[in-house]
Amino acid sequence: MLKDYIPIFLIFIIAIIVPILVLLFARLLYTVKKTRVKGEVYECGIKPDVGARDRYSVRYYIIALLFLIFDVETIFLFPWAVMYKKLALFGLIEMTLFILILLIGYFYAWKKKALEWV
Repeated sequence: MLKDYIPIFLIFIIAIIVPILVLLFARLLYTVKKTRVKGEVYECGIKPDVGARDRYSVRYYIIALLFLIFDVETIFLFPWAVMYKKLALFGLIEMTLFILILLIGYFYAWKKKALEWV
């Protein structure tokens, strides 16, 4: 019975040893040269105007949350599309209501000017 676990044990050992060996090999190959340029903040090739600890507008977070909400909600469309024929008219009505609720939320955010960036 214990010999059934030998392949799992071997994979576990390999999963531990291989990353360690790769990291040690990489450590032998590269050299560390610290320069002022390497220590600077790099963001999309543009020098930052503000520090990393500066405050952001609340609108930035609201737009991010709205994006997540509407993005995650659209994920629910995929299972419905897969089961569309089995759900028939009930599924069509259910998804129409779902999309209608999403649109109401979208227009509400639009009316409250939550989608304005500046």
